[in-house]
Amino acid sequence: MHIRQQYRETLDFLYSQLPMFQRIGPAAFKKDLTNIIALLDHLGNPQQQFPSIHLAGTNGKGSVAFMLAAIFQAHGYKTGLYISPHYKDFRERIRINGQYTSRQYIVDFVDAHKALLEEVRPSFFEITVAMAFDYFAKQQVDIAIIETGLGGRLDSTNVLHPILSAITNISYDHQQFLGDTLEAIAGEKAGIIKAGVPVVIGENQAATSPVFLAKAKSLGAPIYFAEAHFQVDEIRSDESFTHFQVTKEGIIQKEELTVDLQGPYQYRNVQTVLACLDVLKNQLNWDLKTEHIKTGLSQVRSLTRFIGRWQVIGHKPMILCDSAHNVGGLEVVMQRLKEMSYQQLHIVLGTVNDKEVEKVFPLFPADARYYFAKADIPRGLDAQVLREKASPFGLNGRAYTSVKNALRAAKRQAGGKDLIFVGGSIFVVAEVL
Repeated sequence: MHIRQQYRETLDFLYSQLPMFQRIGPAAFKKDLTNIIALLDHLGNPQQQFPSIHLAGTNGKGSVAFMLAAIFQAHGYKTGLYISPHYKDFRERIRINGQYTSRQYIVDFVDAHKALLEEVRPSFFEITVAMAFDYFAKQQVDIAIIETGLGGRLDSTNVLHPILSAITNISYDHQQFLGDTLEAIAGEKAGIIKAGVPVVIGENQAATSPVFLAKAKSLGAPIYFAEAHFQVDEIRSDESFTHFQVTKEGIIQKEELTVDLQGPYQYRNVQTVLACLDVLKNQLNWDLKTEHIKTGLSQVRSLTRFIGRWQVIGHKPMILCDSAHNVGGLEVVMQRLKEMSYQQLHIVLGTVNDKEVEKVFPLFPADARYYFAKADIPRGLDAQVLREKASPFGLNGRAYTSVKNALRAAKRQAGGKDLIFVGGSIFVVAEVL
């Protein structure tokens, strides 16, 4: 059988046999680490065989993961990167130096461990994490950057004992698992803080900082708030690069920092990355050079194959997509859209059925034209339902049977100087990339 066919069958097995949160939602969420521990024990605990950096946070952890990976790659380190969910290709979740893991590896891994999988009955996420750790160990990476899936304390990735932990920020998301207050959500994310392991906090927030300070103190973990050491301000941005002014310990750095990622939220992520590098260099004695850091940050997209965040996918009219999907993320995105110049704004919008959409609708502009769509996953919210929920907030438009049809309609309606924004969910963005 051809490898592509075998790979498709393996993915079918993973998607059908194992509960997958991204597709079906809460029913797939596992509230403890027993499965992942059993899987990793069976595999010889590969997660102990390479140094790792562990990232959590409501927004920004993906961008921070990609920037750190690019920087390590620019230094010549063999760099593993584990992220979730994926946009187009399952293999996006597991990559080394920007290269996705091979189809053959995935087929062989599932074949070799089928009996164990049938015995343990792990979730889709649990087996993917085990697969990533196994792959990184076998490939002998110098470092792996690991992003949590959901929360922190009970996330399958939380079996790691990293050299550094980082928590980007806290906003409302997945409250049904993580709690209804920022403090409760912070408590779950703080679960990745380990005894004696330094932790970087991306944003100093009045509600959450005391939670992190208390947890770090109880575990003897040195804690660093990025904002206390670095201030990063966006100077200008174009379609390819964002240029930042960096102030370190109150001193403005002479040279601008150029990053090939866009998005109004990136200054915070760059701040977090710089704080992480500072700890790695000065506390953990990693040999990191300014010139390679600059190279890495200016080539994040090409080095790591970064997609889906503030990405321009069309011109005349400009078509922009972004996978922000909660209050914290969408607030910043909507603010930036307001500041841009165009004649008319068109928004192709879809979301998942377990999100409290009423919380995000007030952030959206009423003068935009809306094209409501259902993401092509079981968890996608019906477009007609979405349209009805949006109407009381003054957000009006038509419902479409698919994201592609919604985007087609927006393109037909839009003039050359208009702007089309596609978003609301990573799964909506995945369909237009």
